[in-house]
Amino acid sequence: MTQTNFTAPFRADHVGSLLRPERIHQARKDFQEGTIDADQLHVIETEEIKKIVDKQIEVGLQAVTDGEFRRRFWHTDFLEHLTGVEGYVPDHGFAFKGEETERYDVRVIGKVSFNQDHPHIKEFIEFKEIVGDRAVAKQTIPSPNQLFNAGIRNKDIYPDVEEYTKDVIQAYRDAVQAFYQAGCRYLQFDDVYIAGLNAPEIPFNDSGYSREELIDLALRVVNGVLEVKPDDMTITTHLCRGNYRSKWAFEGSYAKIAPTLFAKENVNGFFLEYDDDRSGDFTPLEHIPNGGPRVVLGVFTSKHGELEDKENILARVEEATQYVSLDQLCISPQCGFASTHHGNILTEDEQWAKLKYIVDISKEIWR
Repeated sequence: MTQTNFTAPFRADHVGSLLRPERIHQARKDFQEGTIDADQLHVIETEEIKKIVDKQIEVGLQAVTDGEFRRRFWHTDFLEHLTGVEGYVPDHGFAFKGEETERYDVRVIGKVSFNQDHPHIKEFIEFKEIVGDRAVAKQTIPSPNQLFNAGIRNKDIYPDVEEYTKDVIQAYRDAVQAFYQAGCRYLQFDDVYIAGLNAPEIPFNDSGYSREELIDLALRVVNGVLEVKPDDMTITTHLCRGNYRSKWAFEGSYAKIAPTLFAKENVNGFFLEYDDDRSGDFTPLEHIPNGGPRVVLGVFTSKHGELEDKENILARVEEATQYVSLDQLCISPQCGFASTHHGNILTEDEQWAKLKYIVDISKEIWR
């Protein structure tokens, strides 16, 4: 196995979120109780982000994130700061296997557009300064398709799904350009929505569209956004079936979406869940164009700390080469370690050990 010149996604990569240290949990509690202010909270978050940037570099990762340390949830913190969108507490959380999530969601209250004062832009600039030239600063945001979950679109404001689609695409085009101007060259769309289109019963559809129409719409949305992507910016899609306190939301292979999305989505790479039987086999990868997007195999789990058997990992990567060339493959955990502030059920030491393990195995595969 030989190493070739390679840019993001990297041979050993990771999805983004990291376990929040106890100091951040305490600081957020203190902020809610009014014993510290927003500036003091920000200082604490920044200090902890500096530590985990150093740690990611120490374990050998070439792309590093801020761990999503300034967020409560992987998606709502970004979406609720778009113009025309607000966060709120619904009557119920999302149903995961064996658990209902904390109640919080977003909804449309006006015409949707990108907020040029979006806090994530300022936060990225600060984060990139922390990283410097030591690694690639990776930014994660929810996919534009997350705004198509049932209950988010306001049908009084947007009775026509297509009009809503137009505004969502433009909002994300502006977001991509804002992150680019801020110095971001590695951006990831996290997409539970698209992965859910594989589920036996679609868990979020109030559009009146069929599954096939929703898959086509999802492709149009992402590709519409990507029309403004600069050539020197890498944008990837991470497909997730839910990640909350080591629980999952739904199952199903990628077979239903692969002929459309794997074949035609104009991203630079796909981060795919392949950590257990819920994900199905590698057959859908046959739709990935030869020489096209890189495929990051999520064959390690972020849901527990036990290290995977190395020989099994090597065998699975070899199996995937039946459908995608080794040169197009990478490895990572199937999801982040803390998609929400709660985090998965493992320790910080186990998290770092797993990330280092992934780096070490990648060096063995791509010598």
